[in-house]
Amino acid sequence: MIKNLDIRRLIGEATEYDKKQALEVKKPKSWCKSVSAFANGIGGKLVWGIADDDTLVGLADAKGDAEKISEAIKTHLDPIPDFNLSFAQVEGKEFVILDVIPGVQTPYYYIGDGQMQAFVRVGNESVVASMSKHKELVLKGSNMSYDSLVSRWRFEDMAFTVLRATYFKRTNRSFEDSDYESFGIVNEKGELTNAGALLADYSPVRHSRLFCTRWNGLDKANGMMDALDDEEYTGSLVTLLQSGLDFVRRNSKKAWHKTADNRLEYPEYPERAVEEGLVNALIHRNYLELGSEVHIDMYDDRLEIFSPGGLLDGGSIKDMDVMNMASRRRNPVLADIFSRLKYMERRGSGFKKIVSAYKGHDGYTEGMDPTFSTPWDCFVLTLPKFNVDGVEGVYISSDDVTELSGQTGGQTGGQTGGQTDIDTTIAEVLRLIKENPKITRKMLSDAIGVASSTIQKHINRLKDEGSIRRIGGDFGGYWEIIDTKEK
Repeated sequence: MIKNLDIRRLIGEATEYDKKQALEVKKPKSWCKSVSAFANGIGGKLVWGIADDDTLVGLADAKGDAEKISEAIKTHLDPIPDFNLSFAQVEGKEFVILDVIPGVQTPYYYIGDGQMQAFVRVGNESVVASMSKHKELVLKGSNMSYDSLVSRWRFEDMAFTVLRATYFKRTNRSFEDSDYESFGIVNEKGELTNAGALLADYSPVRHSRLFCTRWNGLDKANGMMDALDDEEYTGSLVTLLQSGLDFVRRNSKKAWHKTADNRLEYPEYPERAVEEGLVNALIHRNYLELGSEVHIDMYDDRLEIFSPGGLLDGGSIKDMDVMNMASRRRNPVLADIFSRLKYMERRGSGFKKIVSAYKGHDGYTEGMDPTFSTPWDCFVLTLPKFNVDGVEGVYISSDDVTELSGQTGGQTGGQTGGQTDIDTTIAEVLRLIKENPKITRKMLSDAIGVASSTIQKHINRLKDEGSIRRIGGDFGGYWEIIDTKEK
């Protein structure tokens, strides 16, 4: 018997808990569903002897109830989760505490009344797992992940121009054919994985899309008629990432302020925070959730990034310390690939980087912080907008960011790489077209890191020089390299 345990403190501090006034022997589902949910998630505690209004009423026969609880779990839960039963005595009253351990053999089902159901926690409730959540629990129990599974498409039918070019650009290393297997894009049999399908130039995963909207106002009250800018992007996850970042840049004011010997950016949204948030949304989303996509919604005062799928093990992020959260990856293959592309770190410090990017902004004041929420099996990052209008010493530029050495973003000086940089970019355009004749202008823009308008200029030059020609229309057509002997 545990003496003088602070029950109120136990309940107040437990991330996941449920309370019951008395043991309902004839209605085991009323509490067994919480056992299922806790085992399928991050664990939790059930306490018997507490009324709905938190009054400590105690149990008349705590020992007898504990025996019935143990027997009911063995009868109605499959597989049987690990759990610990203990007793507490407070103010002369007795209580039973059931501590359910997070399970590894998910899903844990409740069996009874002719039903077999798996439950998960949503807020402070235990609800029946949705179809996508159930599939995710099955994969977890099998020690597998969606992105590692063999897809229904063939590797031979896919092109990976954007991935290969981005890898070279960010690491200065060539992407070798052997890297397809080491990256997890194909398995040892050469079969395309779901991760590979998501990273292909023309990703066949239809629900892997990015919706971006710049709303006129503080909400969506007036619908799409009040949208100042609206885009839907498809393709490789790398393309979605670059397109989303481009959309935010396009709909943000470019501001800067002078220093003694330089000029520094003063962005409405710290680019590092936006990039970390969008990487997190694309990599850790639940791809088993059909009919839902990643969204970027920009308002007059904030930016929101929505991603299907809450925390991997359930629970609410408001109960957690985002600066010290352990990394749990829903899609470990994708996470590893984006780590190799240097978009994220293996140790998983994205939340900390987002918060740090805000605290490091010159316009930061107390309370001007990003917020993280997990409403109903989804994840939402909200980034407050820094004011750039009328701030002393801050100038707003209407000029586009200067392109340096085939790159955009982050520099606004007056230097350029001259003709050498132009020739280098044109050579890269030609190389990528040779590698993938069906490559689009947008893919070229994402792969090389220059504006689409710049790509169009280079393509026009190559066409004028007689180096390439277009066969077919913009949709379904392809590029053809013209042999010099034909000229």
